Amino acid sequence: MKLYGHATSPYVRKARIALREKNIRFEWAQEAPSDPGNRIASLNPLGKVPVLETDDGRVLFDSALIVEYVDGLGGERLIPEGPARLDVLLWHTLGSGIVDAVVARLIEMRRPENQQSKAFIARQEEKISRSVAWADQAEKGPAYLLGQRFSLADLSLGLALEYIDFRYPHDWRANHPRLARWLAGISTRGSFAETIPPGMEKALDAPH
Repeated sequence: MKLYGHATSPYVRKARIALREKNIRFEWAQEAPSDPGNRIASLNPLGKVPVLETDDGRVLFDSALIVEYVDGLGGERLIPEGPARLDVLLWHTLGSGIVDAVVARLIEMRRPENQQSKAFIARQEEKISRSVAWADQAEKGPAYLLGQRFSLADLSLGLALEYIDFRYPHDWRANHPRLARWLAGISTRGSFAETIPPGMEKALDAPH
């Protein structure tokens, strides 16, 4: 099994965390779509990462699909069956939306300052703020969002909150200490600690 993608992509990190949680061995080809001679576009017509080549020769792309695939390979499920499935997928949708908003803000902020849309940036920041507040206020357990074990809900929200710290650092914890305590526990998992992108260490170690 071979995973293509670059270390700072939150979408690639989602796939890496899932593979680590499922104890699935894989080869990691660190490539970005912008790298000269990269193979991304030849594998994924959308030209995006992550891309997964499976052991039986299939090529899968999009982090949600890759997580769905690896979750079906055995072991404890990240996406449970039954009534809890919808709740897990709701949290996953929230986390994915936060990441999308942080990425959109980051791309806009990298444009020349005189070409940036302040209104667009503000809209992304409002999405992030509302989503973090929703996550803080929603009913959840002290260790895991749903039930007594780690699921895709925890993976997705934990990843999203750490990505805020990495690419949109601000003191969201001041208004949401309960959520901050939850993240502190999730962040100690091996799958999270082992997939920290280059540069994120400083953001995570900064005073909060």
